[in-house]
Amino acid sequence: MTPETTSAIAALEALDARFDVRRTEPARSAEESAERQGIELHDLVKTIVLRKGSDDYVFVLVPADREIDWPKLRKHLGVSRVSIPPRQEAESVTGYVVGTITPFGAARSLPVVLDSSVAARPLIALGGGAPGVNVHIAPSDLVELLRADVADVTSPTRR
Repeated sequence: MTPETTSAIAALEALDARFDVRRTEPARSAEESAERQGIELHDLVKTIVLRKGSDDYVFVLVPADREIDWPKLRKHLGVSRVSIPPRQEAESVTGYVVGTITPFGAARSLPVVLDSSVAARPLIALGGGAPGVNVHIAPSDLVELLRADVADVTSPTRR
């Protein structure tokens, strides 16, 4: 059973944002999540929290059919190193359990980088702050609400 509301939904409502909430059974994979939401995999966006330095983090929003291109991301951020923090650290920084992390309603306001491959899409889906809860929003609205930085920071997933 998915919760009626989450910190992410409350944050979006407080911003008077245009969005829809989709509740499904929690998925075991990105493919399963996209299928349950009735969307294409490239419209499902993962929120990844990354550490740039000591107590310096950023959210990177990556379409589910792509992966972070580390050299591109480091160059864009102007850093020589960026890493994925341990699970407990990511959860402490965001206030969300890994797998439900979203920039909306996070415990800390962090800079957001949205991969340019999704910026022109009419609608994307990202985590809504709890298992099985997803938010559908126009990327242009997301950019405006979060002051997201749109940049080419991914490559097609190698499988």
